[in-house]
Amino acid sequence: MLYTSASFQNDARDSNSSISLSEIISALSYALDLTEGAVQGHALRSCLLGMRIAAEAKLPDDQTSSLYFALLLKDVGYNSDTGQVVGGDGHLVKTSLKYEGWTRLSKPNRATRGPLLKNVLSEVDPTARVARTLGIGVMRHHTEEIVDLGRDRGTSILGKLGMGQAAVQAIHSLNEHWDGSGYPDGMQREQIPLLARICAVAQHLDVFSSSFGVQRAIDTLKRGSGTWFDPQLVSVALSLHRRGALWSNCAVTDSEDDTRRAVLDLDAGRKHHLEAGRIDHICEAFADVVDAKSNFTFRHSMGVADAAFGIARGLHLSAERTQLVRRAALLHDIGKLSVPNAVLDKNSALNAYEWKTIHQHPGISRSILERVGPFREMAVIAGEHHEKLDGSGYPNRLMAPDLSLESRIIAVADVYSALSEDRPYRASLELDEVVSIMTRLVPHKLDADCFEALVWAVSGKSRLVMEPSVHAMTVTSPEFAYA
Repeated sequence: MLYTSASFQNDARDSNSSISLSEIISALSYALDLTEGAVQGHALRSCLLGMRIAAEAKLPDDQTSSLYFALLLKDVGYNSDTGQVVGGDGHLVKTSLKYEGWTRLSKPNRATRGPLLKNVLSEVDPTARVARTLGIGVMRHHTEEIVDLGRDRGTSILGKLGMGQAAVQAIHSLNEHWDGSGYPDGMQREQIPLLARICAVAQHLDVFSSSFGVQRAIDTLKRGSGTWFDPQLVSVALSLHRRGALWSNCAVTDSEDDTRRAVLDLDAGRKHHLEAGRIDHICEAFADVVDAKSNFTFRHSMGVADAAFGIARGLHLSAERTQLVRRAALLHDIGKLSVPNAVLDKNSALNAYEWKTIHQHPGISRSILERVGPFREMAVIAGEHHEKLDGSGYPNRLMAPDLSLESRIIAVADVYSALSEDRPYRASLELDEVVSIMTRLVPHKLDADCFEALVWAVSGKSRLVMEPSVHAMTVTSPEFAYA
């Protein structure tokens, strides 16, 4: 049956009036923690720890909301291929900094080497893992460039999300140290924004407790008091720890659902629901996060959204359904944050393990978006963008009767966008080549009406009058399958 049930329709109608910013951001922060080098649940746990420290320190009310979202989104710029050093993994570099600090990057000690390998360098290929371990210490200024780029992307995205200057400043100054030895501006003591100081303590506590246990996190926090960390905030954290008021729902073994509920309960503005335009801006900002993952996916999500919007308009969908399609297109690849860049940027055939990783990303997109109640239908549509009408797609090999019109639209738009863009294994194709390839996929894999609407949207003419290219690649090739 098609996924156009009344309950989904009602969800779509209610989505603009019954959704809060914290509900969306806390769900999408889960996607950030799927990125290579990240620790699952880190954003949520850091938020709980930081907000508890802030409450104990009597943070002014007008700064509480900014801190809340800064904690959830502090690593938003580090999902991307941020450079050529150590494989270009921004999260790898940032996490290694949390463990080691600038002065010890080139010589990780025994106590931190294990967690670094386990939590940061998790590629299957041991040779690649060793090479990247050695590369962490290479040329400090390159490492700074990677952190610069990640931080700048993060602050830019926070700006697009409308988080305010206080949250942006907190992200910018997150790596500053109390004694002035930090980065990027060498700030010290109260020069460092208070929100950044709180974020630094919270992320330290979660990173070290997740890898070494609570006591080690507390011990290293004490040692960093007055050097890396604000002594007063350290005292606050230690007081909460002694009273048993710091760590609830903050262990890696705790339920992620319980942790997220605790995070949502902390948001004083949870009932301040979002306007439709704000939801669109959030979807666009996270599309930027996904597309920054690789040079080869730059603007892919926006390209799919533009194509899907054109198809939906050509098929005369209502404004409400067209908006749903565009949002699903913007976020369809959010699960791709879990795919290593070594796979996305590979310019040769993928092996069986790499294909398995690719095949999982639509389902991960769905699971992320399902965390937002009013996004349930969007989650289904996004999760089906690689399904084909004849059952040859993935991850669930659905057939034509199982696929809604909206899912078919996204599938057509995704293939069109992928073929029109550069990829590591080929250059972008001209429109006539794209149309020729896609024509051979219609109607057994791609929906004919959706394809006709696409061609009209991008060329202003029917596909029947477009000259097919004799240079078009074979459509049986899997090369464009992981758009």
